Amino acid sequence: MGNTITEQLTAAGQRIEHDSFAIVDQEAGAHGYTPPQWQVVRRLIHATADFDFNGLTHFHPAAIEAGLAAIAAAAPILADVAMVSVGLSQPRLRHFDMAVHDFIAQPEVIARAQGENTTRAVQAVRYAHQRGLLDGAIVAIGNAPTALLEVVRLIETGAARPALIIGMPVGFVAAAESKQAVSHCPVPWIITVGRKGGSPLVVATIHALLALAEAAAPQGAHGRN
Repeated sequence: MGNTITEQLTAAGQRIEHDSFAIVDQEAGAHGYTPPQWQVVRRLIHATADFDFNGLTHFHPAAIEAGLAAIAAAAPILADVAMVSVGLSQPRLRHFDMAVHDFIAQPEVIARAQGENTTRAVQAVRYAHQRGLLDGAIVAIGNAPTALLEVVRLIETGAARPALIIGMPVGFVAAAESKQAVSHCPVPWIITVGRKGGSPLVVATIHALLALAEAAAPQGAHGRN
């Protein structure tokens, strides 16, 4: 039986999405990804119309497995910006009893950033860690390299252990470097190397993982649907 929760809500929408994926598959050409990894990469291409992500997307060997295990455990998602939180499908998250959090606009986070001369993104990661939301979480970074570097610092010092890092910040200052740092982490990760990235890519990655989780789970194994 095909996916239902992670599909578009209308038959017309489903046809358009499936036709888009078919075009991506046809035009992408050869790739070295496993079938589950390709489900992620094709969504990144679908979200951006940029075939460079066939190659720019790198996976820790255990990334897909870790992501599916985190979804099965209803792990929290920690996003760096509201754009990620808003972009994620709430019905799909509810099906897996998952919640997404972002703290960059919290007054306490802003005050700490101003007081310590750091970025809000750094302080938002620390704020989440202090509230126990980082260990076992899916960390979803699409905008702020400093958030990604702070996550790496916490892992390297033994202070935190997320389940999966999706590191795809876009930009010119520390974006490529932050993703390179993640690639040396012992925690499973999915990254887009170089300057390209963005919150829509993080959203697409999570939606791809949710679709893989729905396909892998016995019917009725998750959620309240």
